[in-house]
Amino acid sequence: MTSSPAIRKVFQGVASRQQMFRMFDRHAQRPNRWEGDATPLYAGEWFEIAEAEHDYMFEVLPPLWIRGSMFAMCELLTGSVASVFFALRIDEALRYFHGYCDLSDKAFVEAMRVAIVERESRPVRAMTRKERLEHIWSSTADDYRGYAGERWAEASRGKRTVMLYGGKEGTFLTLLEDLTDDEIAAKLPVHLRYLPSPIAA
Repeated sequence: MTSSPAIRKVFQGVASRQQMFRMFDRHAQRPNRWEGDATPLYAGEWFEIAEAEHDYMFEVLPPLWIRGSMFAMCELLTGSVASVFFALRIDEALRYFHGYCDLSDKAFVEAMRVAIVERESRPVRAMTRKERLEHIWSSTADDYRGYAGERWAEASRGKRTVMLYGGKEGTFLTLLEDLTDDEIAAKLPVHLRYLPSPIAA
């Protein structure tokens, strides 16, 4: 079995029900959607939801399993990747999260639980560059994001793209990973633009 993908936060704040359903398939536009194993694309993604959304999802279908304050949806997204919902006490507050876990890895669910608690227990709100890019991808409408196609250099094909407004130059596509700090700030909502980066360990 290949090693588990990085566990990563993909949205800042508490997702609304509409945002939650949209983020369940953040990669719907990917090229060759029905070919290959999409496990590495989804496994490890997580975001926060409200109690109402957590409870709603619990009642939609019978869970595949329930373990303490966690449950898994009975339908798999792809391969062995399933939605797992967490109710976690962090700094004395009960909070709720959704994550995509690779159930073929017996340690994955617990690793995600630990990662969420560790990430959300930071004393100061902060965002890494990767978290900023993931938030931009999660919150950008489908019409303004996509994947680099044949008109791009071969090394860029299949990578995620977003639309930018270039002033007099009009709008243009750029690779998500190539956004400058100024472009990232412009794409983020005001309340997230000036959060510090976490101090490197």
